[in-house]
Amino acid sequence: MSARAAAGGRIDRTRTIPFTFNGKAFHGHPGDTLASALLANNQTLIGRSFKYHRPRGFLAAGVEEPNGLFTIGEAARTEPNIPGTTLELTPGLVAQSQNAWPSPGFDLMAVNQLAAPFFAAGFYYKTFMGPTRGAWMFYEKFIRKAAGLGRASDQPDPDHYDTRNAFCEVAILGSGPAGIAAAVTAGRAGVRVWLIEQDFEFGGSLLSDTQASLETWRLACLDELRALPNVTLAARTSAFGIYDANTVALVERCIGGTVRQCVVTLRAGAIIHATGAIERPLVFPNNDRPGVMLASAARTYLNRYGVKVGTRAVILTNNDTAYGTARDLAAADVAVTLADLRADVDGALVQSLAKSGIAFFPAHGIADGKGVTLKNARGSGARLDCDLVLMSGGWSPTVHLTSHTGIKPVFDAKIAAFVPGPFAPSHFGAGAVMGEFTLAVAIAMGSAAGIAASGTAKTIKPASVPDCVAAPHGGSSITAMPFKMKGRAFVDFQNDVTAKDIRSSHEEGYLSVEHLKRYTTLGMGTDQGKTSNMPALAMMADLRGKTIAETGTTTFRPPYTAVTIGALAGRNRGKHFRPTRRSPLHDWNVANGATFIEAGPWLRAWYYDWAGNTPETAYVKEMELVRRGVGLADVSTLGKIDVQGPDAAEFLNRVYVNGFAKLPVGKARYGVMLNDDGVVLDDGTTTRLSDTQYFMTTTTAQAGEVMSWLEFLLQTQWTDLKVHVTSVTDQWAGMAVSGPRAREALALAFPGADVSTPALPHMGCTHIEFAGRTIRLIRLSFSGELAYEVYADAAHGRALAEHILKSAEPLGIRPYGLEALASLRIEKGHVAGLELDHRTTLDDLGLGKMAGKEKDFVGRALRLRPKLQDPERWSLVGIELMEPDKRLRGGAILFAGDDKIEGHGRGYITSVTWSVELGKFIALGLYRGGLKHEGADIVCAYPLKDEFVRARIVSPHFIDREGKRLHA
Repeated sequence: MSARAAAGGRIDRTRTIPFTFNGKAFHGHPGDTLASALLANNQTLIGRSFKYHRPRGFLAAGVEEPNGLFTIGEAARTEPNIPGTTLELTPGLVAQSQNAWPSPGFDLMAVNQLAAPFFAAGFYYKTFMGPTRGAWMFYEKFIRKAAGLGRASDQPDPDHYDTRNAFCEVAILGSGPAGIAAAVTAGRAGVRVWLIEQDFEFGGSLLSDTQASLETWRLACLDELRALPNVTLAARTSAFGIYDANTVALVERCIGGTVRQCVVTLRAGAIIHATGAIERPLVFPNNDRPGVMLASAARTYLNRYGVKVGTRAVILTNNDTAYGTARDLAAADVAVTLADLRADVDGALVQSLAKSGIAFFPAHGIADGKGVTLKNARGSGARLDCDLVLMSGGWSPTVHLTSHTGIKPVFDAKIAAFVPGPFAPSHFGAGAVMGEFTLAVAIAMGSAAGIAASGTAKTIKPASVPDCVAAPHGGSSITAMPFKMKGRAFVDFQNDVTAKDIRSSHEEGYLSVEHLKRYTTLGMGTDQGKTSNMPALAMMADLRGKTIAETGTTTFRPPYTAVTIGALAGRNRGKHFRPTRRSPLHDWNVANGATFIEAGPWLRAWYYDWAGNTPETAYVKEMELVRRGVGLADVSTLGKIDVQGPDAAEFLNRVYVNGFAKLPVGKARYGVMLNDDGVVLDDGTTTRLSDTQYFMTTTTAQAGEVMSWLEFLLQTQWTDLKVHVTSVTDQWAGMAVSGPRAREALALAFPGADVSTPALPHMGCTHIEFAGRTIRLIRLSFSGELAYEVYADAAHGRALAEHILKSAEPLGIRPYGLEALASLRIEKGHVAGLELDHRTTLDDLGLGKMAGKEKDFVGRALRLRPKLQDPERWSLVGIELMEPDKRLRGGAILFAGDDKIEGHGRGYITSVTWSVELGKFIALGLYRGGLKHEGADIVCAYPLKDEFVRARIVSPHFIDREGKRLHA
């Protein structure tokens, strides 16, 4: 027999929606949630509790639901831990209960209830520490298997997720009467408004009311809002976090289309909190059984979804709101008994019960939720036959989002609950979240907040107040049962935390509410203690002999409701996990036949098809091009930082180990910077453009880290320096023109520019005009040949590269790629990314003589630690292959010729290449004792391929040690 009422509710009874639960077919109607559809089909047992595996049913009807969690979907689309109370029913929905095997009705793990005395609060801190020292390692794998509330799919998610940014003047969180009133007035002010509602219908508490005047008012307000072009109505959208500068993080559940969920970063001028309040449960033995729920939930299921969740109901309350629920249930032919923990109840409320035929027991509590027994302080009472127990322990304002920016909530004794702390100037609150539960007051507060948040001086007509019967709302309190309880009385339904657990926490010295939370796991589930917090705080306060205000509350942090990993990741998955960065010359590289390779986040030209169709052959030809003629390489990926300010010279002098304070304008200098632990961070060249401006380049790999390091130093260490640093990596396209004919190539490309040695010496910088654009030329070399770096604004980089190639075509100029670029520097002995691995020092790299002796710099003191100055510490060496029929490999372990080949050896190869100059494989490496072993024979072991080759230690500068080529 269906539990669906014969009439009423907001569902569309003319259409049905098929779905399955635990493999069985059911149907509901448009407008249902999974929870309401299951209850309509008399599915009251929907799962088992986490720890004890006790039978559980729905407790609530909203996001506060702790029990009704389901795994939705199948195979790759499996999604666990979805509250059925918030899940809109859709055709073909597949739901599985959780934490029960083989079924909720017969769960083998229910044996845990027999072991309950061993599972008391904090048992895991004690039980698994013995009997031996290593016991935890044995227990851990079993605990891991038992942990968790649901099982996620290990298959790739086939759905799409997205992210977007949005902006408004006023963001309103919640669409109850206060939120709607705020939206109407702010919308009338003409500002951009977002009305954000996690439900699929707007209205909040109005959706559970049956008064026609309220529905008329709600629909009229929504019609007005939809007609306003400046108002965005965001249904199915949860605000899960509030961050700095009025940033609201939203997750939108998308219906139709290809995107399943979208995270919206909403930046608002002002935020109005109209998030309402959550009804509190009461604590009594067996209050967790199926058929025990919040009074407001039963009212919602009846009035919104047309579901009678029982036929014989007992309501336990300590406030006035449950009386309205009692009358609504009685009007739907439910036999109702109401017990009020208070002895003194308003006479009009009592009379209203009598008129509805409701039995009334003042000053009574429930002694047992199983076979319901009412008792008073004298121990007398009655045993009642019922199939539904409803609880109403007062209301707790939903202050979570108001606390995300660090504002602590404040206890309000009038409602026995916490309300938002002092708002920031651009934040406002309205309605139940502020502890005001009267409809007319909530609407008035919403209107006032909407006008204030819009910041307009215009006279705005406030939202109207519907003519309706005001619901009673007497002051709430945290009321204890009028008798001593026996049996398990649950406070946190999801984590099986009982009143006894809270007493145990107190007895064992866990007095802070934060310690209580972690010791008992109270409030640590998917519901984050939305129903359990206040009863637990009241108990802890009572045990400590303090007020609830003195005891305080736990810290509310984002997310307010659970957010899927897919939504947070958005498009950032697979190849899009990190943005793929492309050089301004990317299209030019494609047009010239480049094959690309991933270098960190960048796609870089690896080699070009003019030189060959494999990297092994192509890079050798490209090296020969640069050594014999002239080539052009894309170096746009180098980090580029603009350093400006009157103290820029002093700043760089402290950052680099070598001197920069006296660097002349128009000159560049190679520099090395250290971390504060004395280890090399990065190297690069920095050019002085004027007395107060420098152009710094970094390695591609370290660009972001160097930028962060410079900002850190300026913001925390040297706050007195007047310097500003800006990343300009994306502003400039860069290309290296390298080879003995490089000067001729530039002379052809820029016939009006003087690029002779007197005008542009090695490490010199100049600016020239080309096609109405300023071009920056810096004469420096990474290859060891005569070379220039040419920079143009990114938008014109391709045009400049094409111009240089075409102009210097008579010289045989061609592009060369990353593999050749790296190999050329090995021949010259330049250290680069593979040697700068955050483990090497200046002396390791043979750069110790660069360090200034008279000036201070970052890392100066710690680089002189004895271990880092040990003569037997590894340092940079060159390595020549001695067996022509074999090859060297990067990462090979280095041993002396007479060493036993085992262990970590004396060092390793960092970089390797075929040398076009020497006609053999050469490498750079780190070797214990360094160049004092120059000329010594060594063995390069590569155990992965069972290779052992003979080589010789030589100078790392394989070509042109005197530097004649780059000074040509």
